Amino acid sequence: MTSAPYGSWPSPIAAADLASSGHPVEGGRYVGDDVWWSELRPSEGGRVAVRRLGLDDEPEDVLPAPWNARTRIHEYGGGAWTVTDAGRLVFAEFSDQRLYLLEGGTPVPLTPEPPQPCSLRYGDLSVVDGEVWAVREMHDTDGGVSRDICVIPLDGSAANDPHRVRSVVAGSDFLANPRLSPDRRHLAWIAWDHPQMPWDGTELRVVAVEGGRVTGKVRTLLGGPEESVLQPEWVGPTELYTISDRSGWWNLYRVGIDDPDPVAMCPMDADFGGALWMLGGRWHTRRDDGTLLTVRTFGTDTLAVLDPATGSLVDIPLDGLTSVGLGDRNGNRILLLTGGAQTPSGLRELDLDTGAVRTVRLSVTELPEAAYLPEARQLTFQGAEREVHVIAYPPRHPRYRGEDGELPPYVAFVHGGPTSRVAPSLNPVFAFFTSRGIGVVDVNYGGSTGYGREYRNRLRGQWGVVDVEDVVTAVTGLAEAGMADPGRLAIEGGSAGGWTVLAALTTSDVFACGASYFGVAELDGFVKETHDFESRYIDGLIGPLPEAADLYAERAPLNNVAGLNCPVLLLQGLDDPIVPPSQAERFRDALVEKGIPHAYLEYEGESHGFRKLATLISSRNAELSFYGQVLGFEPPDIPRLELWRPPTADRRTGTRTF
Repeated sequence: MTSAPYGSWPSPIAAADLASSGHPVEGGRYVGDDVWWSELRPSEGGRVAVRRLGLDDEPEDVLPAPWNARTRIHEYGGGAWTVTDAGRLVFAEFSDQRLYLLEGGTPVPLTPEPPQPCSLRYGDLSVVDGEVWAVREMHDTDGGVSRDICVIPLDGSAANDPHRVRSVVAGSDFLANPRLSPDRRHLAWIAWDHPQMPWDGTELRVVAVEGGRVTGKVRTLLGGPEESVLQPEWVGPTELYTISDRSGWWNLYRVGIDDPDPVAMCPMDADFGGALWMLGGRWHTRRDDGTLLTVRTFGTDTLAVLDPATGSLVDIPLDGLTSVGLGDRNGNRILLLTGGAQTPSGLRELDLDTGAVRTVRLSVTELPEAAYLPEARQLTFQGAEREVHVIAYPPRHPRYRGEDGELPPYVAFVHGGPTSRVAPSLNPVFAFFTSRGIGVVDVNYGGSTGYGREYRNRLRGQWGVVDVEDVVTAVTGLAEAGMADPGRLAIEGGSAGGWTVLAALTTSDVFACGASYFGVAELDGFVKETHDFESRYIDGLIGPLPEAADLYAERAPLNNVAGLNCPVLLLQGLDDPIVPPSQAERFRDALVEKGIPHAYLEYEGESHGFRKLATLISSRNAELSFYGQVLGFEPPDIPRLELWRPPTADRRTGTRTF
């Protein structure tokens, strides 16, 4: 082994490799015996392609370029495509948000052209009896947004006649999971209203229908302001299985439309659900024998079979796969979106009879040698007020080690949401850092899902406080354990994670620097400029306006730049409708005013989450160069990022230079 300073180790993992070989996979679906999925293509401008396995099991496009199967409903999307019984693709096209039917070689529109660009959006798509059922989002000219569940004919007649799109139910700010009963006599769905978010409180509603038209009164079976209900699924003409956190955990319940007293099928201190950021999420699916395939979470995911008759739960071993998402089922075969600490994420098929797992499509084309990949360590640190769950990824290289007496720098990764979570994963981005001698710690701070409602509710009214305290607890815990250099700690995060980055840098002195990807910097402008789905999110995270106006000002990192004394990297997409560029621009201006060294990188054509090949390369290289300059190492073969620095005066000439 060769000794060299941490951060300076040569690595075979380049930013270009991360970008060119990475193509996140979602939405596995059986079409006959074929498997289809959606795939982000950074090399094709960040479009989402629908693909399948072709000859020699090589992926091929079902939906050719430049078509882009991505919906902007809630801005985060979800359920952007489905397939008819005859194998025809129905999808939402990103550029205009209309629904299209792929028939032959050219898609044809199913929905009318919107009055304004992208003002009609559709998601959570399904085909029932020759019609497309969808959640529709409608934007009017004065900025108002409304939603309903609607039905679109498959014959294309609505493309030129908006009246052919039939509205079924509305009356709520948000709707999800439209489900018709097997006899087509009842419709069930999930609904909620501002200022609730779907993990705060939702309602399971049902109404009698005939021919896809409402014939009865809407009834609420479950839910309320303090009960989050998810994913209703019919198990007969009058009974549903659904998920509720009324016990403090998202557990599975049986509920009848005529006897709505819910019955817990397997009470457990674990979550059988998650945050509904995107429409179409699934955590259970019914098998032909009446048992349920379930995914439960306590830090990591476990696939299991639940017998509703007895309440017994039998785990299915998946050999190191720590994250599990349910896809389509075909008999005793099930598609899973899975990954693990040593296993790349992707779409896999599980044979429930034999337990055999077949890889369909991984989210990365090529992986580095295993010796360059970090090993995940699940740790829990005790802070002053509470415990914090983290996953640490120490530096790892087959030929290099740190110099004697040296401890490695660490970067704390802060997930977005903030109502989200992380699990042990083989993340090539982490390997990009750890293979160079930089440790990574992924933090499930208070507010994260997967640990029950109480853990999730820790962030209520405390955003910018609990998240910051927990990330500080994580990195100081690593330092106290002798794993990290306390003088070389960095923090990075995107969106809400970017808020935590900026809040931590402006209210603590633990971090030497931080990188904010499209992060929230202040709240007054944010709540006015952000999209409808999250426009009242801050009510729960900090407090409602105008009552909490002082707290908004007090918590905003932009208003606390006086407490900032370390460099900052800001990265921003110029087309971001969720965290607009004005957030980063205001913070940049404050950095200039105080004379803080920084860099601000803006990317045209990028939205909330970078998708283009050139952007992915540029941003990751910039981040690594930034850490090297601040933390005192020289990463080899990385372009140097130019930092803005305050002008200094030449004492002899009186001139000011940078």
